[in-house]
Amino acid sequence: MAEHHTFDDLDFQLLHAFQIDGRASFSRIATVLGVSDQTVARRFRRLTAEMELRIVGVRDAELLGQDTWMLRLRVKPDAADAVAHALARRSDTSWIGLTSAGTEIVCTTSFSSAGEHEELILGKLPRTPSITDIRAHQLLHRFFGGPNGWFGKDAVPDAALVAALTPAWAADGGEPAEPLDRASLDPAGEAILRTLERDGRAPVADLARNSGLSETAARRRLDQLLRSGGVYIDAEFSTEAIGYTSHAMLWVTAEPRALDAVGRALARQPEVAAVFATTGESNLTAVVICRGVAELYRYLNRSVGRLDGVQRVEVSPVLRRIKQLTYEDGGRRRP
Repeated sequence: MAEHHTFDDLDFQLLHAFQIDGRASFSRIATVLGVSDQTVARRFRRLTAEMELRIVGVRDAELLGQDTWMLRLRVKPDAADAVAHALARRSDTSWIGLTSAGTEIVCTTSFSSAGEHEELILGKLPRTPSITDIRAHQLLHRFFGGPNGWFGKDAVPDAALVAALTPAWAADGGEPAEPLDRASLDPAGEAILRTLERDGRAPVADLARNSGLSETAARRRLDQLLRSGGVYIDAEFSTEAIGYTSHAMLWVTAEPRALDAVGRALARQPEVAAVFATTGESNLTAVVICRGVAELYRYLNRSVGRLDGVQRVEVSPVLRRIKQLTYEDGGRRRP
């Protein structure tokens, strides 16, 4: 990936490293990159301050067997912020953005039961006076997203870095090593998960203290959670800081015969951060990230418009992200 402003190749290598293994120690990363521990620690603090880098634990709703929906809420302009932040404070939402000149909120939410789904979509939201329209799209299939990170998607991976930092149980890139069982999500497992959601690099001692387990048991439970694939460690950061200033939601209508082919083609494109098959008026939705409006136009014209089977594309520019994996009151991610 090209350098931008004050961020250099080492910064980008560090971001790749944290995406491969967000819990890797500074000393391990330093050895792989051929720099000192102090350099990695100093750069990590800098990326945290200037790029809003955070390492967080994330639940993979698909592997946890949860239903995931993308909601499009039309709201009165003067109420958009209040509604978006209220949704962001919910633990069952994972991504929220303001689109369409601030009159639409796009929200991704996951449910473990039909009752939770009905409580939000059929209960609370319709009774909110500032919401004028609700469109709910169930996510049927994930072509790209979740643990697959967008950053560096168009770059040739550093094979040595990947090999050195990828956990042995995940090195084959296949199915999760150990399916998530109910025992892993008992109160102790939930406490570990909540701690990781606040800080994906939380020391094992903190995981043990918060879960009531011994450090040995907490380390074993953490390993079970990560091996299952139902939980993964992700790197959250500001893409604007490295020059990617245009974000948009694409609502794509593909011919039924071409649905899978179009979804797979979108997943391969470097601009696409996530793409899903959905229910609703469109049958695919994608999140795209570009360096600016001109690049977004070229992408739509050259990459999306030329895909066989695409009938219609609606583009919703994302004006502001309210929640991206994690949320802090006031709409600011913690440094």
